Amino acid sequence: MRTDKLYLVGFMGAGKTSVGRALSRRIGWRLEDVDERIEHRERRTVADIFASHGEAYFRQVERAVLRDLLPAREVIVATGGGTFAEPDNRALMLSDGAVAWLDLPFERLVARIPPDGRRPLAADRQSMEQLYHRRLLSYCEAHARIDASRPLEEVVERLLAWIGF
Repeated sequence: MRTDKLYLVGFMGAGKTSVGRALSRRIGWRLEDVDERIEHRERRTVADIFASHGEAYFRQVERAVLRDLLPAREVIVATGGGTFAEPDNRALMLSDGAVAWLDLPFERLVARIPPDGRRPLAADRQSMEQLYHRRLLSYCEAHARIDASRPLEEVVERLLAWIGF
């Protein structure tokens, strides 16, 4: 699939930002991290936004950030774990560029998520597992599924081959 924009989607801890950085270095495209843009725009952390304004407000800001990125080309967009689960966001991304799901088994994700409170939806393991299973239905709609349990360089190579580099 030849494209000029790549969206990386997947659950928290799947490696979207790390893969995006490595891919950006390889092909020279700019990396845009949706959560970082939200934090910059709001001048506070994602955890603080969730705590003070709730998830609905966060999703509203997330949608605005995503829309701001629509004109950008030759860019890799590392999304938040729930970005692609929102139907409007999903439709925008699927029509705007190539969407790759970085898939990782739940147990591997849990091991990658630090218990430092920076990820508000990871506070309770049982709730997080339920959220994971709900979001899988959305992730399956991505243009491609990439096994993110492979070494970083192998994931990057698979993405490069898929987007025609």
